[in-house]
Amino acid sequence: MEHKDTAIYEDVHLSTPHIVEKRDSYHYTPKTFSDSFAKVTVRFLASCADFLFKERYGERAIVLETVAAVPGMVGGLLQHLKSLRKIQDDRGWIKTLVDEAENERMHLLIYNQVAKPTSLERFLIIFVQFFFYNFYFLIYLISPHIAHRITGYLEEEAINSYHHYLSLIESGHIENIQATELAKTYWSLADDARLKDMVLATIKDEMVHRDVNHQFSNDKIGTSLWG
Repeated sequence: MEHKDTAIYEDVHLSTPHIVEKRDSYHYTPKTFSDSFAKVTVRFLASCADFLFKERYGERAIVLETVAAVPGMVGGLLQHLKSLRKIQDDRGWIKTLVDEAENERMHLLIYNQVAKPTSLERFLIIFVQFFFYNFYFLIYLISPHIAHRITGYLEEEAINSYHHYLSLIESGHIENIQATELAKTYWSLADDARLKDMVLATIKDEMVHRDVNHQFSNDKIGTSLWG
């Protein structure tokens, strides 16, 4: 069944200039204590990434996408189980969340071809994924509302991170190499597409995930897995 909140998908059709110009107007302002908790949690995670990677945005993207691919799969699983328990329609949540996880996984595979992670970074990926999966699973069990707000803020941080990546490419600090074949195929990019085009396509994806998760957090049906 098609999700009735179709407005949350509108950003996927935005043109690249609109994305670059309007990114600051899409920040979700915390309105409750749980919103503030979600934002502080994400800022802590972002600070850790800043400390570890500084301006090594290729490596940063790999770890970021490893984490970003977790919420959709966790949410999809738990919403699937809820739908089975209650024998009711999921309003399109499950497919949306699993598709989000798959999209983030493709980001990981694409950026892995740009920046090859070291053995230390691969160990870090395992550690971060183990920690974040269990943390997010527990949060989602307690409150899907908070979990989706956390994901919304994670996506805001991802957008900021990729915009910094983009600015370094445009300023010449990072070489604007040719886009990988996987990226061209996945996003249907032109044959002469570059790294800049990959980053812009990634930003568009992350904007959709941000808006979807903030909307899911606002949706009263997502308040509890048990009610």
